[in-house]
Amino acid sequence: MKKHDQDFMKRQNRLTVFEIIKNQQPISRASIAKQTGMSPTTISRIVGELTEEGYLLETEQVSPGGLGRKSTLLAMVDAAVLSVGVELDWHRIHIGIVDLQGNVIADGRYPRSANESADATIERIGAEIDRLTKANDIDCARLIGIGVGLPGIVDNAKGVVVFSVQLGWKNVRLAERLKEITGYDVAVDNELKVKALAEHLKGAAIGSNRTALLGFGNGVGSALIVEGEIYRGKTNSAGEIGHTTIDPNGMLCDCGKAGCLQTYININSLLSEANKLHPVRSIEELFEARRAGERWAMYLIDRALMYMAITINNIVCMYNPDSVILSGELADKFPEIVDEVVDLCYSRFAWEPLRESFQIVRSELHEQAVTIGSGLMSQNRFFSLE
Repeated sequence: MKKHDQDFMKRQNRLTVFEIIKNQQPISRASIAKQTGMSPTTISRIVGELTEEGYLLETEQVSPGGLGRKSTLLAMVDAAVLSVGVELDWHRIHIGIVDLQGNVIADGRYPRSANESADATIERIGAEIDRLTKANDIDCARLIGIGVGLPGIVDNAKGVVVFSVQLGWKNVRLAERLKEITGYDVAVDNELKVKALAEHLKGAAIGSNRTALLGFGNGVGSALIVEGEIYRGKTNSAGEIGHTTIDPNGMLCDCGKAGCLQTYININSLLSEANKLHPVRSIEELFEARRAGERWAMYLIDRALMYMAITINNIVCMYNPDSVILSGELADKFPEIVDEVVDLCYSRFAWEPLRESFQIVRSELHEQAVTIGSGLMSQNRFFSLE
């Protein structure tokens, strides 16, 4: 047991040092020792291991504060480790090769039919990863794993998709199956949780202590980051706000319940309601009709924006975040609605005692967020287990 505890502490210390260098580079050994409380000997040992393995490089720079003294500083070799980030949705697959800083160095987008089976989708992901790496001359020896973000309830410890309404999947052993095909370790999580991770490490949530991310698109959901950690709940399903009941006599949701919040906001529900009034083939057509002053389109979208503003207030009242990030296909495709939702929230729905306690911002990573977050999730898993 003692040996096990010592090994665990060594891995944790290594990961801590790695993360500090990654996030604060260039940085000196002395600064790392001061922040962590580890001895200079321990820091030198860990840095030596990471340098020998090709993760770090040393540079001589003039130390901050002047005086002309040069100091040996540590920095990451960004391309030393690469991972694959996959965004999986009901109508598309987005695959990216992600470096240590979360930069997407190569990517591809592929259409997916809504009725494609889980096996067919997983096999296609494996084939497209192979094609993408070969087409871009990626050194596969540097690839350490694959991360997948998708809508639904995910057992992230086992890599199992427990239930996804959008994909029509139930108890799909995605990580196990994709590893069989590709040979790489696979991490799987809910798309909004990996998106929140990406925004925290690289986007709109940098420096935030408590951030709520909301996704409005083909579904409605949320994710919460507290002190840098994703809040998961007992079964990793915390944040499924789209299935809170707004009206028990309301519209039928894909989940089988009536009156779920997402039936007033998500794209499929908006199009379904619109087609009862006027033929509409896409969400773009619905927004065009609104811009043209069509009253039926204005009513449907204005109602959706109202419920989006209500959702923000509900999240703020529940979790008291300092920042709320608006993301998802509706916010990305139609950025003009963000200001409308913000104005609605502050003017009509934000609870007075909390009105000044939070800011509402747009996602900075937009359509790349899930891919980046999935890739970084895979890297975090790799370094924590190594």
